[in-house]
Amino acid sequence: VIQTIRSEDGDFILVQLPGVKDIDEAINLIGKTAELDFREMELDQSGRMVFDEQGMPKWQALAIATGSDDKEKELTGKYLKPNAKVVLEPQTNRPEVAFEWNDEGAVLFEQITKRNLQKPLGIYLDGVPISWPTVQAVIKEKGVITGLDLQEARTLAIQLNSGSLDVPLELVQNMTVGATLGEDSLRKSLIAGIIGSVLVVVFMIAYYRVSGLVACLALIVYGVLTLAIFKLIPVVLTLPGIAGFIVSVGMGVDGNVLVAERLKEELRAKRTLQAAVEGSFRQSWTAIWDSNITVFIVCVVLYWLGSRFGNFMVMGFATTLFIGTALSMFTQVIVTRTFLRTVVGSHLATRPSAYGVTK
Repeated sequence: VIQTIRSEDGDFILVQLPGVKDIDEAINLIGKTAELDFREMELDQSGRMVFDEQGMPKWQALAIATGSDDKEKELTGKYLKPNAKVVLEPQTNRPEVAFEWNDEGAVLFEQITKRNLQKPLGIYLDGVPISWPTVQAVIKEKGVITGLDLQEARTLAIQLNSGSLDVPLELVQNMTVGATLGEDSLRKSLIAGIIGSVLVVVFMIAYYRVSGLVACLALIVYGVLTLAIFKLIPVVLTLPGIAGFIVSVGMGVDGNVLVAERLKEELRAKRTLQAAVEGSFRQSWTAIWDSNITVFIVCVVLYWLGSRFGNFMVMGFATTLFIGTALSMFTQVIVTRTFLRTVVGSHLATRPSAYGVTK
């Protein structure tokens, strides 16, 4: 998480790196300025690139173009906007680094790509070639760097953002949240979570009986699936991320309450138990769908705004809320229904009173 702080003593940049353990590597990476430049590659008579004995491509000239002030300028990283980020190519799902030029850089890059159309253009980082893609079209404001794995893309995005600064970065202070504070926060969070979960379970079972018990079992499945997804992605649970997860748990409970209440209404209407179960899901589906779709839309908007303004806390909240809500919707519609069908088919609870229906 990167945050700019302005004060009377000067401008500061606060960088928070959840999950990063090697503080020395992080400091070195943040403070290192990457020099990015573009070079026109050397070609043989057939138009193919020329390589040296070490297999490195040869270049013949720096990428120079005429600026808006009619002066020749070399295209370097100083014309980059500090918003480089890792994106996934839609078709191959491979990581890319998306970058954007300022107004002057766009003028230079447009001329350079026009001059090198259908020719390879070398991209050099600290004098080392990292890519030499063939220019397929005239490009102006925005572009991407391909051919990187995920870790390389993350590193390059950070370096490009530091390389686009007009001044070097100076480390003023660094702080690591110790294990004691983390363990204390975890202990308190676990206690609060256990108390809240017990209260929810007691209420659901006491008020809805069998339906409440089934809902609690479905929530357990939901929790296991959600934490497994968070582990696979992986998701670093910051405070906003935990908040998003908790809200999604509430969405899961709310959906199961809708089903349980509708089941009671169906049983009061003297329907058979099996018909009441099917009718409860059919009648409550519209409300479940509408509420979850609304949350999905909000998550997409929040994530877009967070990425737009570089607020990773908002992005984390939106991500965990979206994943949690999607899985809660799955457990409400599939898991809870399967459990209720199993109970009805086993004839373990056939009386309406077992589902919270009172005369």
